[in-house]
Amino acid sequence: MQICSRCHAESPDTARYCARCGADLQEWSTRAVALRRYRENPRVEAVRVVVAADACPACLSVAGTYPKDQVPALPVEGCSHLGGCRCTYEPLYAYPTFVPG
Repeated sequence: MQICSRCHAESPDTARYCARCGADLQEWSTRAVALRRYRENPRVEAVRVVVAADACPACLSVAGTYPKDQVPALPVEGCSHLGGCRCTYEPLYAYPTFVPG
């Protein structure tokens, strides 16, 4: 399932537009909005795609850590889980370098 960040309605993974408000889910799903924010945040060094323990083969294939400009889009195309793709993004932050002074 995809969740629209504008109206919070659920739509199937295969939907391109929100069933309630018509928003483009490639831009306005909660996952797409989160990824955009992570890419814009200079403190985020990379993004991890987190998958469920019982993830399908398609989702397992994208699990891992990616440079911000190479993160795969979610939901995973070809996900075969009955409830839809449950993958999420997790930011990996850069730690400030401590310079003794």
